[in-house]
Amino acid sequence: MLSSVLNSDRAIAVNIEIMRSFVRIRRLLDADKTLARKFERLERKLASHDQAIVGILAAIRQLMTPPDPKRRGIGFTADWRD
Repeated sequence: MLSSVLNSDRAIAVNIEIMRSFVRIRRLLDADKTLARKFERLERKLASHDQAIVGILAAIRQLMTPPDPKRRGIGFTADWRD
């Protein structure tokens, strides 16, 4: 992203190479549909892993916060209901 903002010759050359790389990747994916399906499966797998990691981290955070200790009241307490 920075190479598209800068106006130096080097930044322009880098930006052109980046665009060429994306064009090559697109051509490879168009030419080889099996590779495209593998990338799609990998992306789905990573998405499910991300959800699992979020769940694990939430459980760890819950375990890290200890529950409030149960304290008994001071003095005598009685239940007067019959």
